[in-house]
Amino acid sequence: MDLIARLRAGLPGEAILTDPDVTGSYANDMASFCEAGTPAVVVLPRTVEQVQHIMRTATELRVPVVPQGARTGLSGAANASDGCIVLSLVKMDRIIEINPVDRIAVVEPGVINAVLSRAVNAHGLYYPPDPSSWEQCSIGGNIGTASGGLCCVKYGVTAEYVLGLDIVLADGRLLTTGRRTAKGVAGYDLTRLFVGSEGSLGIVVRAVLALKPEPPEQLALAAEFPSTAAACEAVCEIMARGHAPSLLELMDRTSIRAVNDMAQMGLPDTTEALLLAAFDTPEPAADLAAVGELCTAAGATQVVPAETAAESDLLLQARRLTLTALERVKSATMIDDVCVPRSRLAEMLDGTAAIAEKYGLTIGVCAHAGDGNTHPTVCFDAADPDESRRARESFDDIMALGLHLGGTITGEHGVGVLKKEWLARELGPVGLELQRGIKQVFDPLGILNPGKLF
Repeated sequence: MDLIARLRAGLPGEAILTDPDVTGSYANDMASFCEAGTPAVVVLPRTVEQVQHIMRTATELRVPVVPQGARTGLSGAANASDGCIVLSLVKMDRIIEINPVDRIAVVEPGVINAVLSRAVNAHGLYYPPDPSSWEQCSIGGNIGTASGGLCCVKYGVTAEYVLGLDIVLADGRLLTTGRRTAKGVAGYDLTRLFVGSEGSLGIVVRAVLALKPEPPEQLALAAEFPSTAAACEAVCEIMARGHAPSLLELMDRTSIRAVNDMAQMGLPDTTEALLLAAFDTPEPAADLAAVGELCTAAGATQVVPAETAAESDLLLQARRLTLTALERVKSATMIDDVCVPRSRLAEMLDGTAAIAEKYGLTIGVCAHAGDGNTHPTVCFDAADPDESRRARESFDDIMALGLHLGGTITGEHGVGVLKKEWLARELGPVGLELQRGIKQVFDPLGILNPGKLF
């Protein structure tokens, strides 16, 4: 019995896609420079039992399986391999439970981040992880890549909110990890092992997520600086003085110019860096005043605090438009997510500017400055082979710079195909050997998302 017939034995007809014109649209995520193969079939299960059937079939026939969420990723982690089963989890999109007493939500992997966030808000609760693509990205994808977002400086990344998981293993067995309780230290922390594993160890089919009380509305300020060094000095002072902003974002000169060109934001041409800070504390105006003084002391030429939530949204609009504006500069972009210690943030931005000059490219940087997570965005003409080559080389130089500064090659986008050579450099030979050993335990046939990570 062939693959399609075996799958049909346990799946409804509408859950199996075989038309090459349709399956081809599932071949890749949003990353540049990442090869993608041609899937044999795309399956869209709705139940745990259907996922188990798919994995048993894949194991028996030795067919690779590529798990996918909403395919908003930026590392090629969801890219198909030739002859694979693409296992799309978008139809498993139920919010099973929201429990205000235990402060947890139980969800399927296809639930969209923004949908969950709004649902828990209705109970006076808050799910903090908020990737920029939160209106499109799925919880399963967020777990697979250990996503971050704008609020990480105060609330942390996805890993801090995953309490437990149901996982379908490569051979179809169902594994339950973690807990529903606020505390729990029984055995090895397998839950954390799966967060960020990019579908290489098992298929997430259910997640228990921690929730927090919904905070007050935040107020923001914008501070303009004559240099990135001055803006980064302000970031260091804000954190060193014990402030806990709910958001602390930075835009460099290139990003500011791109946003100005697109949206006529009216930011002065002399602004070399824009720092945006926000607080969701009981007295945000007082916190903003204190941070404003630190910005002025660091050399800010103008500090504009908001007095209302509506004014805050206007101030933050420039940051929200950054990636869209940079995408207009050239026909293609590569978005990096190198994370460095906050104390080395200025060196990272200045080094990236030097790399842009070296390769004759436009590279704009926006950053989750509060946690040192930078997003250098390389703009290039994909139709120009030489410019594409320089873009890829500049991307590698940026990752090398991040490691040199004591950072990591990825703060929230994951490794996928794009950065797997760099993962080996960051881990070192011993770390790489142990991680491959873990992969072997969970996936001895190597059928889960092959060619990703390492």
